Amino acid sequence: MGTPTRFTSGVGTATKTSNTGYYGMPDPTKWITYFNDFTEYVSGDWTITTTEAGSGAATEALASTSAGGLLLVTNDDADNDADFFNLKTEAFKFVAGKKTFFKARFAVSDATQSDFVMGLQITDTTPLAVSDGVYFMKDDGDASLDFHVEKDGSDTTASAIATVSDATMLVAGFYYDGKSAIEYYVDDVKLGTSVTTNLPDDEELAVSFGIQNGAAAAKTMTVDYIFVSQER
Repeated sequence: MGTPTRFTSGVGTATKTSNTGYYGMPDPTKWITYFNDFTEYVSGDWTITTTEAGSGAATEALASTSAGGLLLVTNDDADNDADFFNLKTEAFKFVAGKKTFFKARFAVSDATQSDFVMGLQITDTTPLAVSDGVYFMKDDGDASLDFHVEKDGSDTTASAIATVSDATMLVAGFYYDGKSAIEYYVDDVKLGTSVTTNLPDDEELAVSFGIQNGAAAAKTMTVDYIFVSQER
């Protein structure tokens, strides 16, 4: 089976096949697909884990002035206050022979004094210390984006693959070839390939994202879209 077209000159290699066509017009019965452009937000779709120790409360709302849809997540204003999201449906599982695509566009207000995560994980109240998933993460105190492939707490990490900037949208994506490699991309540029030694192939996974403060000030995460597609 051929691989669907790249995401905007990004993930994967373009090949036409009988069951996918060119990507963008796939046979929907051959793929499990989730796409959220955040033209609407329903809190009940998510398991939300919130930490609030500051003077106010975290909020999650659509950015009202944005065409195309944006979700704005704003933390309370104490250090380590956080707002994390797991989609309630764990709809994805890595299986040999089945390709998987992930792509998200998002920004954080403070690229250094914050932690964030974006990707596929098991449902967990501590996504910064999760045991299973394939995801992008940034640690507090630096602006370096890392890529993780983790199973049962054993983690293959590609460190500092890109630099995050304050209040600047970035596009993070990965592509699992269904065999032995996971390519990772930032802003539609392939930056490397991870082995699948720690691929979490024994767990169903959910879309997972969120942000934690790295200092005693409110931090925000703005999500433009999240896309996942996996062969059945």
